[in-house]
Amino acid sequence: MPPSSPPVHVILVGLGSAGDVHPFMGLGREMRRRGHRVTLLAAGWFRDLAERAGLEFVDPCPELDFAAAIRDPRIWHAAQGSPVILDLFVRPLLEPVYRSIELLNATQSDGGRMIVVASSLALGARVAQERLGIPLVTAHLSPALFRGLAEGPRIPLLMVHCGPTWWRRAQWALADKLLIDPVIGRWLNPFRKRLGLPSVQGIFRDWIHSPLRTIGMFPEWFAPPQAEWPRQLRLTGFPLYSEEGVSEPDDALRRSVEDEPPLLFTPGSANIYGGDFFAAAADACRRLGRRGLLLTRFPEQVPQRLPDGVRHVDFIPFRWLVPRSAALIHHGGIGTLSQGLAGGVPQVIMPMGFDQFDNAARIERLGVGRGLGRQVFRGERLAAVLRELLDDQTVSRRCQEIAKRLEGTDGLAVAADEVEATLAAVQQPTS
Repeated sequence: MPPSSPPVHVILVGLGSAGDVHPFMGLGREMRRRGHRVTLLAAGWFRDLAERAGLEFVDPCPELDFAAAIRDPRIWHAAQGSPVILDLFVRPLLEPVYRSIELLNATQSDGGRMIVVASSLALGARVAQERLGIPLVTAHLSPALFRGLAEGPRIPLLMVHCGPTWWRRAQWALADKLLIDPVIGRWLNPFRKRLGLPSVQGIFRDWIHSPLRTIGMFPEWFAPPQAEWPRQLRLTGFPLYSEEGVSEPDDALRRSVEDEPPLLFTPGSANIYGGDFFAAAADACRRLGRRGLLLTRFPEQVPQRLPDGVRHVDFIPFRWLVPRSAALIHHGGIGTLSQGLAGGVPQVIMPMGFDQFDNAARIERLGVGRGLGRQVFRGERLAAVLRELLDDQTVSRRCQEIAKRLEGTDGLAVAADEVEATLAAVQQPTS
C-alpha cells in the first residue's frame, strides 16, 4: 500500500530494554522507507539511537530515570521480576504514554491520519484507542503473552504448560482473579474512570490485545497458534533488527572475528547484575581454549582480568556478529534468541524471568540449544554444555536448517504490511 495523501503519522510505542525497543526501531525504519512519518515513544535512554536511525522521538516520561530503575536487583528475580517491572515501568508510564498520544493526535495536521503500534505493556496506548478512537495495532514480541490450553507458556509460579485442561484453565482463572486484575486494576481502572471509561477485567487475558489488530512478531513454526489465541492475531515473523546502519564493528574486531569465531555472551542489555554470568563465561572460555566476546554496555560487571582471547565490547549488531560466532550464550530474550536462530549457531540460555523460561524450552524443543539454570550456571558446567553442543553434528545440522528457513524472510516488512492493512481498513475520526 503506498503512503496515503495526506501522509500517515505512525506512532510507535516501545517500552522496555533494547531488546524491546529494537524491533520498533526496525519497524520505524521500514515505515519511513515507505514514505510515512514515524515517531518513536520510548525511554530517553534511546533518544540518540532513535534519532541516528532517522526517527522522530518522544520521551513520554522524562522524570523516569531508566538507568536508575534497572538498578533494582528484584527485576532479575524469577518470581518478583514481573511485579517489579509493572511497578517501576508500566504503572508510571500509563498516563504519560496516553497524554503523549493525545498531544500528538491534537497537533496532527488537518486531514492527516494517525495509527499507533504499541508494545505489550504500553497500556496507555490501549486506553488511547478506547478514549480517543485512534487505531491501534498491539505488537507482542513473544509467544509467552498468549494463553493456550493445549500448551501454555512456561511462566514462573504457574504450571499452565502441563496437567489436564481443567487444571490449566483453573490456574489462568485464579491468576486473573487473585494476581493480575487486582494488581494492575488498582491503578489502571482509576485512570480509566477519570477519562470516563468503565473498569476492565481480564486485563492480560484479552484486554491488552487490540481488538482491531494484534501482531505476534515470531513465525508460526516457532509457536503454532492455539484455539484460545486472539482471532485478530497475525504472525509476522521475527523482527531481525539490532542497530544495523547505526552501530558498526571496528576493523580490529572484524579481523579478530573472521580469524576465529568466538563464543558470544550477553546477559541482556538492561542487566547490570551480570557479574556471575561473565565470570562463568570467562572461565568456560579458558576451559575450552576458545575465544570469547562479552557484550555489555555496563563494563563494571566484566572481570578485570580476562583469559587470553576473551575481550569485552559494548555492542555489535547481532545480524553481523552472530553468524560469525561459534555459539550464543544469553539470558533468553526473544530478540537475542531470534538472532541466534537466524545466525545458525547453537545457544545456551540462562533464564531469569519473564518470557525467558518459555523461550529456553522452545530452543530445546527445536534441538538447537540448552537451558541452563541460574543456580548451576558456572564455568565448569557451562563449558561441558558448550562442548556437547559444539561437538554434536545433529545440533549443527538443525541450526543450519532453521537459519536456512529464516533466510530471505523479512518480519519487519510483513509487520509493516499489517500496519498499512489496518490503516486501510479503518477511517480515523478527526480530533
